[in-house]
This record gives sequence, C-alpha cells and structure tokens, in this order.
Amino acid sequence: MTDIRDLDRQAVQTSVEIVSTLTTADLGRPTPCEGWTVSDLLAHMTVQHHGFAAAARGKGGDLAVWAVRPLAADPVRAYDDAAEDVIAAFAEPGALEGKFTLAEFDGNTFPAPMAMSFHFIDYVVHGWDMARALGLPYELAGDLAEHALKVALSVPDDEQFRQPGAAFKPALPAIEESPLDRILTHLGRSPSWSA
Repeated sequence: MTDIRDLDRQAVQTSVEIVSTLTTADLGRPTPCEGWTVSDLLAHMTVQHHGFAAAARGKGGDLAVWAVRPLAADPVRAYDDAAEDVIAAFAEPGALEGKFTLAEFDGNTFPAPMAMSFHFIDYVVHGWDMARALGLPYELAGDLAEHALKVALSVPDDEQFRQPGAAFKPALPAIEESPLDRILTHLGRSPSWSA
C-alpha cells in the first residue's frame, strides 16, 4: 500500500516547482478558485501547510494557526518554507499513527492518514489551480493520479461538503478522459478553465 505521506510530498513538491516561477506581476492574476487572485491562493496554500504541520504536531485545534496572513516580502520563499515544514511534520516519528485536530474543520479530529489525504488532494487541485493561473502545464504521474482520483471520489458531492465557502464546489458533469480531468470535475473545477 502506498504511503500517503509520499503521495502528499510529491503533490506538495510539484506545487513548490510551480510557485517558484511566479513573479510579483503574477499576484493579481485570476485563478480557478472563484474570486481569488494568485495572491489569495498563495496565501491560502501557505497557511494550510502551516495548519496541517501544526495538526501533525498536536496543535491543529488552535484556529490561529489556520488564519490567512498577508503575503511575506518574499512569498515564494515563504511558500517553500511552509511546504518543507508540512513535509517534515508528516515525516516525524509517530505522525502517521496519530490523530489530527483540524480547527478549520469545526475542530473535528481525524485519523492521521485521513487528514493527510485531505492535504494531499488539496495540493493536487491547488497545484493545478496555480499552474492554470500562471499558464503552465500540469500533469500528474500515473500512480499519483490514480491515488488522487480515489481520494477525490471519496469527497461527498452533497450540500454539507459543497456549500459556499467549502473547499470544493458541486461536481460538474463527468468527463471520461484523464484521471486529472475526472478529479477536477468531481471537485467542481472545469479542466478547460483559462484566465
């Protein structure tokens, strides 16, 4: 069985490569996340890494660690640091056997592998969001895509999980093409989105 930490690390590292290409001029560009600019998306992605790292270390119940902050003076470096932090936190001894309290999820507690899968699918999708906003290609390796599709399809498509402000929008009509297209449509994104 594939380790969720390895899958998550690959998704996060792909997002780091994409973010490393952005410039200050890109920060105002629109993204597939309705109403969000690249700056908004980057701030969200950065804080989510810190939030999940805190959760892995037993401090995810503190809503303050999930609060979005203004971008740092060097937002690309700050993102890289946040990505390294969450990868390291997930790799710490015992992290996979623990439970994560996620203040952002109404303070609920989840088995570590499940919480890590939330982070994993978020970074598969947000990696695509950022790549699309920046006009860059985005591909998932076959094994990673298949695992991401399984996680995506486990996200219920009902009002509780897809209401305004939720992580994902209602599913779009399925496209029987690549696993990535199926992931995107199930989570409410159009694979044909462009700025």
